[in-house]
Amino acid sequence: MTDFGYTLMGEQAGPRRLVQDAVAAERAGFDFAVASDHLFPWLTEQGHSPYVWTVLGAVVQATERLPLMSYVTCPTFRYHPVVVAQKAATVQLLSEGRFTLGLGSGENLNEHVVGPWPSVDVRHERLEEAIIIIRSLFEGGYVSYEGVHYRVESAKLWDVPDLLPPIGVAASGPSSCDIAGRLGDVLVATEPRAELCRMFDDAGGAGKRRVGQIPVSYDPDPGRAVARAHANFRWFAGGWKVNTELPGPAAFAGATRSVRPEDVAEQIPCGADVDEFVARIRPFAEAGFDGIALVQAGGEAQSSFIDWAKTDLLPALREAL
Repeated sequence: MTDFGYTLMGEQAGPRRLVQDAVAAERAGFDFAVASDHLFPWLTEQGHSPYVWTVLGAVVQATERLPLMSYVTCPTFRYHPVVVAQKAATVQLLSEGRFTLGLGSGENLNEHVVGPWPSVDVRHERLEEAIIIIRSLFEGGYVSYEGVHYRVESAKLWDVPDLLPPIGVAASGPSSCDIAGRLGDVLVATEPRAELCRMFDDAGGAGKRRVGQIPVSYDPDPGRAVARAHANFRWFAGGWKVNTELPGPAAFAGATRSVRPEDVAEQIPCGADVDEFVARIRPFAEAGFDGIALVQAGGEAQSSFIDWAKTDLLPALREAL
């Protein structure tokens, strides 16, 4: 059975609104929620980027049953893995077992502020070391570690949940799928590619959860939906290999200057046609993903999207997928 999630996209809403949207998503019947962790929005038009860990703390107090996941946190540059372990353990305790720690190798957009952005192989080396450190700290004792990129001296988490948070790992190719399969509990991806699931399985991920994410743009007026998607999600057209390298909103604006509204509409379902939305979301289920998180374009459109999802989209998705 496929679960359907709601995305708390901090790049297009402030912290109080994100908490309100999480409560509304729970009431609407979404199965889980994921929350982005950025320092910058991709585009200036999006206009926000609050600290997600404070938001998560507020969300777990405002909701009752909604499982949550960081989607995703980079534990290797802005944050040290020891600090990420402490944050994740704390959110898991506050949520009484509803949290999954989603991790990734990061994007230049957010991580360049603390130093130069290295090559992808170095980013993956750092991610692997970070996961090892985090898992060691979750075991509850003192941890000392010396690797290529990190050194930890006698670190310890003093508040550790009995139910440890599962670790999700973002993957888009062979190397990251290998890390996810060997060291993660959940595959995280933004593309409905069956080969990602196969590589994840081959590396040790068989039987583990897979969560994908797809942007959508609901509006009863299709033209308005397309315009909103273009304003907020035209950065998506570049693909992750490009997007991870760009250093800030100005760079994304330049890189997407030639992206037309119709180009975005080819990639993102826009409007209010339930059948079109189901058809665009279906490839994730067919590729092997058992969780699919939806991202509604535009902070101002969240309430109407959540209402429509409750009455129309979620029932249709559950019947079809």
